[in-house]
Amino acid sequence: MNAVLVYFLRDMRRWTRSHFNVYSTLIMPAAWLIFVGLALPTRFTDNYLDFIVPGILVLTMLTAGMQGGSSLIFDKILGFLNKFLALPSPREAILFGKILFITVRGLLQATVIMVLAVLLGATLFEPGMVLFSYLVLGLFGVLLSAFSTAIALYVQDHDSYAAVNAVISMPLFFTSSALMPYDVMPAWLRAIAQVNPVSLAIDLIRSFSAPPFAWSSLVVLVVLCMAMVTFSSYLFRRTTI
Repeated sequence: MNAVLVYFLRDMRRWTRSHFNVYSTLIMPAAWLIFVGLALPTRFTDNYLDFIVPGILVLTMLTAGMQGGSSLIFDKILGFLNKFLALPSPREAILFGKILFITVRGLLQATVIMVLAVLLGATLFEPGMVLFSYLVLGLFGVLLSAFSTAIALYVQDHDSYAAVNAVISMPLFFTSSALMPYDVMPAWLRAIAQVNPVSLAIDLIRSFSAPPFAWSSLVVLVVLCMAMVTFSSYLFRRTTI
């Protein structure tokens, strides 16, 4: 556990020392909330802000999680990963430290979204809803950070990773239930959205304030998270640079 915290603090210090990176990662989700949540005209709900906020929160974790693998890319390019793999600490500590950093960074961004949403008039955030949202976003963040870190092991440079990130993240978001409910989607989009992991996280957050509670989504999200962390750990144990 000490090794995990060392790797986590290393990445956290590197991130906070770059003030531009900190400000940009906090401002971009706020821009999504303002320009999408307030500017997009809709006819299927009386309070679109309450509807869109869970989608923006999950988008924030999606972006943070998929960008997290770039940290490992830089470690590979600069030669740090080779040195980390040669240390006596378990190799999984590198992975878990990255997962912890990426998830915590995403939750910090999500906190900005929640505060801004309340200031803009969102009514869905009571204390129980906030805690449950953090739980779901944390699970989703662990899932994505384990996935992105596994990808980063096999991508050779930052440009290639950015291309993979773009190919995966935006289609996942726009084929989810983030922007519109299932009943107004075309049949082909509804079929994709209902099996999209992004939709699982969004529907789970929404179900807390609009029953029935989505137990099946919670179970699937937990299973996916455990499976991806196990698979990523296996890759880290076998990897050579």
